[in-house]
Amino acid sequence: MPLETMNMPQSLLEYEIRKQPETLRRLLDDEAANIQRVAEAIRARAPRFVLLAARGSSDNAARFGQYLFGAHNRLPVALATPSLFTVYKSPPNLSDALVLAVSQSGRSPDILAVIQEGRRQGALTVAITNDIFSPLAAFAEHRINLRAGLERSVAATKTYTSSLLALAMLSAALSQDREQRRSLELVPALVSQTLAQADTVIAAAAAYREAEACVVIGRGYNYATAFETALKLKELTYVLAEPYSSADFQHGPVALVENGFLVLVVVPEGETAIELTSFLQELKPRSPRLVVVSPFQPVLDLATTAFSIPSGIPEWLSPLVAILPGQLFALGLALAKGNDPDQPRGLHKVTLTR
Repeated sequence: MPLETMNMPQSLLEYEIRKQPETLRRLLDDEAANIQRVAEAIRARAPRFVLLAARGSSDNAARFGQYLFGAHNRLPVALATPSLFTVYKSPPNLSDALVLAVSQSGRSPDILAVIQEGRRQGALTVAITNDIFSPLAAFAEHRINLRAGLERSVAATKTYTSSLLALAMLSAALSQDREQRRSLELVPALVSQTLAQADTVIAAAAAYREAEACVVIGRGYNYATAFETALKLKELTYVLAEPYSSADFQHGPVALVENGFLVLVVVPEGETAIELTSFLQELKPRSPRLVVVSPFQPVLDLATTAFSIPSGIPEWLSPLVAILPGQLFALGLALAKGNDPDQPRGLHKVTLTR
């Protein structure tokens, strides 16, 4: 019996959250050869740096790309400032750049402007999009298809994780690292294993129905997870959710934390684990409400509400799994607040910014 039938999703959003394992499997199976060709073209051009252009959830995927291409491919990486291209008409010098645009719709005018200017300057341009017939795909020299299928919910879920995976596949193809490629094959099963607790996470969120503000903390690769979780909370629950690196948070914003203040923290295995655990231990005496995502039981024991993820996930792939409790928590909190998760107020599926 299909997963979505067994669990009877209450919304399009929940349905698409639960579809992510098969969506990611399809991307791995059907797009790997094309991504290998794109990687060969990039290696042939040997760009000096990467400029990532995106908005919304795609911009949060691009934050992951900053760490990924920097750590694994030793490339300087910057996030584009589209207003330089559209408002100020003063784009930067993109010679010897890889201009990489991430957009589920491929239709946002400001992202199109970055790709068009990259082509005009002779930069190598690549589009990662869920619509291979979009203007963005047409303007780019190379394109990667997310293969996520139609995403009917306004809040992005499966297109976000597909964007993360597409970036990870491209990075692994560029590095030609066999171990990284083998690790990619584990992702759908890890996502499926994490989604097994979906009903528990959705139900647990109801305890926070009165929350009006919170912070979401991540670091390193999961800096992106903090931003995307905060975005989902803002979109679906209308809670003022602010994302931070744990390092930045300690430079002033930590003063927000007091008795009952809601703090969500992602603590994966890897280089950031010790620092993030210490951070949680320092927060604990202030008596905040701590929602923690981690594979470590001692870390989960520090939480008011704990969501476990599988152990053994390479840190560079952990954002693909760590975002799932964030998506489900935001869905559960939206339902607890009486919001329609499929029709967030003031939002549209495609936002055409300039």
